[in-house]
Amino acid sequence: MFLSYTVSQNVEQLKIKDYLKKQGISHRLLISLKKNNAIFVNRSPVYSNYIVKANDLITIDLNSNEEPCNIVPIHMPLSIIYEDDSLLIVNKPANLPVHPSLHYYQNSLANGIKYYFNQIGLMKKIRPVNRLDKDTSGLVVFAKNEYIQESIIRQMETFSFKKEYIAIIEGILEKKSGTINAPIARKEESIIERCVSSCGKPAITHYNVLNEFDNYSLIKFILETGRTHQIRVHCNHIGHPILGDTLYGKACKAIR
Repeated sequence: MFLSYTVSQNVEQLKIKDYLKKQGISHRLLISLKKNNAIFVNRSPVYSNYIVKANDLITIDLNSNEEPCNIVPIHMPLSIIYEDDSLLIVNKPANLPVHPSLHYYQNSLANGIKYYFNQIGLMKKIRPVNRLDKDTSGLVVFAKNEYIQESIIRQMETFSFKKEYIAIIEGILEKKSGTINAPIARKEESIIERCVSSCGKPAITHYNVLNEFDNYSLIKFILETGRTHQIRVHCNHIGHPILGDTLYGKACKAIR
């Protein structure tokens, strides 16, 4: 992937590194670009202290190989929903963590993505830009380079990247749509559980009831923030835990 910029006529006296920062290139990415000699002006490589001139064609090369990560490549079936030079979007099944951990060192989605990248000759780090709990199924977006990762993170911060979730909760809600605004913190003496706490970080969840049956509700959630276990904690907080959530609710025989 290449990015190109044409310097305008009324350009001020700027080093190319400062010009690129104005275009949204982060300091961290600039360091990587300099290391890989991946900054070009009019098709010739330049140093980061080059002074840009009007009509310069600046190109940055994002195709440089990255050092191998310590994720073990494991062959597994991947449900690829979309792929281009920038993104890989995969439908993650339930009971599969996104990241390797002590108990899932060779059994995570990242292991499968690493194997797939090796097969297509893409020597890049594994960069999921959104995360799902192990037991949650849904789309996980992987950025194929640092620039795309940073761009999507900025979209998340300005809420132009929207995340929607569907879940079944216990009980029937009195209000069929609304917002849960309750700060979330790590629960004392636990490295996993979260709870609603006045000392927590802001957490805002919008919801809309899609259907009701027996004593359950099918809900669509839209997150304005992205705290760990946010939907699960908020549902438990209002007295309607997610069906089968054994951490914040109770087990359900219908869910295996």
